[in-house]
Amino acid sequence: MVVHDLLTIILVGFGLSADCFAVSLSVGAATISFSPKNMLRIAIAFGCFQMAMPVVGWLIGQTIVGLISRYDHWVAFAMLAFIGGKMMAEFIRNSSGSDVADVNKISTLIILAIATSIDALAVGLSFALLRINIFVASLIIGVITFSVSAFSFWLGRKVSVLIGKWALLGGGIILIGIGIRILLTHIYV
Repeated sequence: MVVHDLLTIILVGFGLSADCFAVSLSVGAATISFSPKNMLRIAIAFGCFQMAMPVVGWLIGQTIVGLISRYDHWVAFAMLAFIGGKMMAEFIRNSSGSDVADVNKISTLIILAIATSIDALAVGLSFALLRINIFVASLIIGVITFSVSAFSFWLGRKVSVLIGKWALLGGGIILIGIGIRILLTHIYV
């Protein structure tokens, strides 16, 4: 592998992990009780999905990606808006919010992991066109995303101590904002 290809893959890995950073930060801030187990759950889920999606995109080819790309941004927006809306509703109800971003719930974890990794399908297709080794690239992307997600979940917990329950409102707004950004990026690009 050429050095510029490796640098490209690393930069793409950080680019793809940006949404995971924001979501992990939000979920970390909104989670009632921090545990290393919860941090690992979100980091593993995000890392694995970010690692798998480029491979899937690479395998399914340009025809199917062209069909999916017409709707992927709507799916990501709906998933993030749903979880973000739940977080904001919990803030308004003045409840603890313990079930809103509960990474112990596999359904919540999968929704967040899919929503943050849909763009990686197109990346996989572009890697196929550039003749980049998809398995090496996916591994690097997965490791970067795992690390970024674990760090930002931990950072979210630290921020939560300072801002308390307001983390639910902020986290919900951030998730909905990411969904809107994904939607607008795909609509206007």
